Amino acid sequence: MTETQPLDAGPLAGADADWWRQAAVYQIYPRSFADSNGDGIGDLNGITSRIPYLAELGIDAVWLSPFYPSALADGGYDVDDYRDVDPRIGTLSNFDRMTAALHAAGIRVIVDIVPNHTSDRHAWFTEALAAPKDSPARGRYIFRDGRGPDGALPPDGLQSLFGGSAWERVTEPDGSPGQWYFHLFAKEQPDLNWDNPKVHEDFLTTLRFWSDRGVDGFRVDVAHGLKKDMAAAQNGLWTTDPDEVLRGGEHPLWDRDEVHTVYAEWRKVFNEYTPPRMAVAEVWVAPHRVPRYASAEGLGQAFNFDLLKADFNPGQFRTVIENNLALAAASGASSTWVFSNHDVVRHATRYGLPNGTGRRGLGTDGLDWLLAGGDPGEVDAERGLRRAKAATLLMLALPGSAYLYQGEELGLPEVGQIPAADRQDPIYFRNGANEVGRDGCRVPLPWEPTGTSFGFGADGSHLLQPAWFRDYAASVQTADAGSTLAFYRRALALRHRLQGAEELDWQASSGDVLHFARPGGWHVVANFGEAPVELPEGEVLLASAPVEGGKLPGEATAWVRV
Repeated sequence: MTETQPLDAGPLAGADADWWRQAAVYQIYPRSFADSNGDGIGDLNGITSRIPYLAELGIDAVWLSPFYPSALADGGYDVDDYRDVDPRIGTLSNFDRMTAALHAAGIRVIVDIVPNHTSDRHAWFTEALAAPKDSPARGRYIFRDGRGPDGALPPDGLQSLFGGSAWERVTEPDGSPGQWYFHLFAKEQPDLNWDNPKVHEDFLTTLRFWSDRGVDGFRVDVAHGLKKDMAAAQNGLWTTDPDEVLRGGEHPLWDRDEVHTVYAEWRKVFNEYTPPRMAVAEVWVAPHRVPRYASAEGLGQAFNFDLLKADFNPGQFRTVIENNLALAAASGASSTWVFSNHDVVRHATRYGLPNGTGRRGLGTDGLDWLLAGGDPGEVDAERGLRRAKAATLLMLALPGSAYLYQGEELGLPEVGQIPAADRQDPIYFRNGANEVGRDGCRVPLPWEPTGTSFGFGADGSHLLQPAWFRDYAASVQTADAGSTLAFYRRALALRHRLQGAEELDWQASSGDVLHFARPGGWHVVANFGEAPVELPEGEVLLASAPVEGGKLPGEATAWVRV
C-alpha cells in the first residue's frame, strides 16, 4: 500500500466539532465530475479546478465517492488499495493539494470507506488465492468448501444482491477446482471476515491514514453488513435480501449487534483528532435500530433515506420528518436528508414520471419504467423539476444535515436510454438486463453548452452525455438569475444565515400544505397540491416558484419571515 507524507491538514483543523450537524454536504462521484487531462474520466485535479464553483454554491463539505485503485467492477466500490488513489484519478499528492484547497475555501472533506468487501485484485485476496485452505490469508475472507462429493456446488443457495449466486469458486494453486468465497455484491467484491483481528487492525490504520491527510469525516458503505453468522445463514431459512432486516439483530448477514464493536473501535480513532472526525453510516435497517449507529459512541450519524423513498405527498413527508427527528433525538445525533445520490434515479425525473409508473426514490418503480423504454424526454420534465425544487427547498429548511448529489443543483434529469454496449453497472449485466442499473445518474456533468463532452473534459466522457445536456450546462445557468443553479445558490446562502437550534414547530395547516416554523422567526410553507394557497403575512425570503398576490402556487415551497 502506497503512503507518502501528507500536507498540512489546512486551516479547518481545530474547527467546530459540531460542524456536521447541520452541514450542506455535496456528493462528488469523482469519475463523473470534472476531467482535467482529457482521458474521459473525472479526476482529483478536475475537482480542484472546480473549487470556486463549489464555494459559490455554498456547501459546507464534499463527500467523495471512492477514488481508490479499482477495476471499476462496481463503480469504484471494488477497492484494490484503501490507502492510495487510482492512477486514472490522480495521486496522493493530488489528493493532498485538493484537500488543502478545499479547506482554504472553507469546505471540509468526507471520503467513502468500503469495509464490507475488498476487490478481487486487493493484495490480501491475491495472497488468499495463492494460499492453501485454512491458511491465515484465507482467514481474512469467507472461504468455504463446496457441496457434493467433488465440492462442485456452492456451499448454499444464498444469492448476491447483484444477481446470481453469492459464492464463487476459485482455482487452487495446483490448478484444481477449489473452495468458494462469499460475495454479497459482485463476484469481484469478496466479503471480508470481520471476525478476524487483522481486518480490524488494518481498517484502523486506514482511518488514521486519511485522517492524518486532513480528511474531516467518512461515509461508511454498507455499515450494517460487516458482521455475519455464516453458520446460521447457511441453514436455508434466510436470504441476502436487505428487506428482511426488520426485526434487527436476528438476521445472520445484516444489522447484527456485534457490528457495533467495530464502530466503537473506530470512534476511539476518530476522537484522537481535534476536532473529532465525523462519520455517517449507510444503513438500511429497521427504524428503531438506527440510533445505535448514529450514537456518539458509534459512527455519530446515519443516513435517512426515507424522503428519498417517499412520494410527493404531504402526509408521507410529515411522517418521515417527524419519525427521523425523533430517531435523531434518541441517538443525540442530527438527522440527514437526501433526495438523490449515485444509486438512485435523480429526483427531478422521479417526480415527473408518467402517472402509474411510481415515484419512489429507491429506484424500483423508476428503474422499471426506464427499463420499459422510458426516457426523460417522455417525462413531464417541467413538473418533475418544479416538484424537485419544492421538495429540496423544504428539505434545506429542516434541522439536520442536507446531502446533495452532483448535478441536482443543475436540475439534471436521469439519462434513461444508454446503449447496452456503453453500460457499466454490474447490476445490469448480472441480472441479464432485467434491471437497467445506476448508470443514468452517473453520467458526467455538463459544464459548458458546447464541445465533445460539454466541458467535462477535452475528448469525451466515460459515459456518453445526451445532446440535451447542453441545456443544463453550469456556465449557461450561472448567467441566468432564474436558473436552478441560481435557486440552489440562494437557498444555501439563506440556509447559512437562518439556521439556528435544531428544532421546528409545526403550524396549523390543512389539505395539501405543510407549514412549520424554525427558530429565529422564519416559516416554511410547502404546497403539495395544484391550487395556490395563502402565505402567512411577512417577507418572502425565497420561493421555488413565483409568488403573486401573497399566494404560493401549486407544487411549490416558500420561506417567509413573519
